[in-house]
Amino acid sequence: MKLTVVSNYINHHQIPVARELYDKLKDDYVFIQTEPMEEERVKMGWASELDKLPFLKLYYKEPEVCSQLIMESDIVIFGGVEDEAYIQPRLQAGKIVIRMSERLYKEGQWKSISPRGRKKKYEDHGQYRDASVYLLCCGAYVASDFELIHAYPDKKFTWGYFPKVYEYDLKTLFFKKLHLDKSGKKSIRLLWAGRFIDWKHPEYAVKAARDLKKKGISFQLDMVGGGDMEEYLKKLVAKYHLEEEVIFHGFQPPQNVRRYMEETDIFLFTSDYQEGWGAVLNEAMNSACAVVAGHGIGATPYLVRHEVNGLVYKNKCYREFREQVLALAANPELCKKLGIKAYETMVTTWNPKEAAKRLYAFCEGLMQGELICQSDDGPMGKAPDIAPCKGYQYVRR
Repeated sequence: MKLTVVSNYINHHQIPVARELYDKLKDDYVFIQTEPMEEERVKMGWASELDKLPFLKLYYKEPEVCSQLIMESDIVIFGGVEDEAYIQPRLQAGKIVIRMSERLYKEGQWKSISPRGRKKKYEDHGQYRDASVYLLCCGAYVASDFELIHAYPDKKFTWGYFPKVYEYDLKTLFFKKLHLDKSGKKSIRLLWAGRFIDWKHPEYAVKAARDLKKKGISFQLDMVGGGDMEEYLKKLVAKYHLEEEVIFHGFQPPQNVRRYMEETDIFLFTSDYQEGWGAVLNEAMNSACAVVAGHGIGATPYLVRHEVNGLVYKNKCYREFREQVLALAANPELCKKLGIKAYETMVTTWNPKEAAKRLYAFCEGLMQGELICQSDDGPMGKAPDIAPCKGYQYVRR
């Protein structure tokens, strides 16, 4: 089997699965990058491995070679590229295509009523509903978005992003999370990581720090990242007199973010519906953090089961978020219990090796005219049709 993946660029959230597939297929696996990575992401350390990837080809440097690969491969996985011209010849030839997509309507499904938008969605997706075209849903609300445009009926499958999963000795890992205050008592460590922009709501973390201090709880909040809201956040910290408790670390390379996670009790993930997936959730759960995550985040309904391996609050409901953070901060044993279950979710199911194994089996099935999908909650299962308004109930079931 010759398998080619086409995307705008590869990053550290995609590389582990790509390596697993390359190990299986060797030179019959290729990842085609269609454009250079954005400068902002290069500065965040996302491009550090690119020169070492034997399976990577750059379309903008070898267009003829890449075009030929797209047409001649047995299966092409296509996603993250706005320009449909890369894949159109293959679609028109009726060859197998697996699309990989985040949400169509991150800003609201009401946008699906636009006549112009629906025409474009039909051209890109709807007309292939009965063709050999399948959809990997990178987020829990993707299937619902595509259902609105009647695309890929019974051909939508659970998928996501799969950063490297580490296997830890949990006793050693939890020792890293043991922090004591000046009086020798347990001090809770919290972490927020990402870009400081409005729809990620980093202000929730600072406000939660204010409420923790009011309760007399010993803690430290690490804020990793940067962006437009940085000055505002620092003013909030000063307003609430949190200079000793809240530390800003700026942007950090991925390996440093993992180190913070390994030392963290509670990971705060506060984005709204515009977070298509959110791979920091994978990483925090792999680091055995107790996560508090908004239900609007694409990864949340796939990865988190409320009160089993994390806590989920209603999108943009600060009051519920605050209560969950306070409850965890007051109960270190609950943090540990949720963290262990989160870790188990990553090492057993939502990891690059398992994802690659299931995707490989799925592709082999397609070549034999079979539709092979998983029956559990992991990757490559039939994607449930979860409307955003129903996501809260879904994860709390």
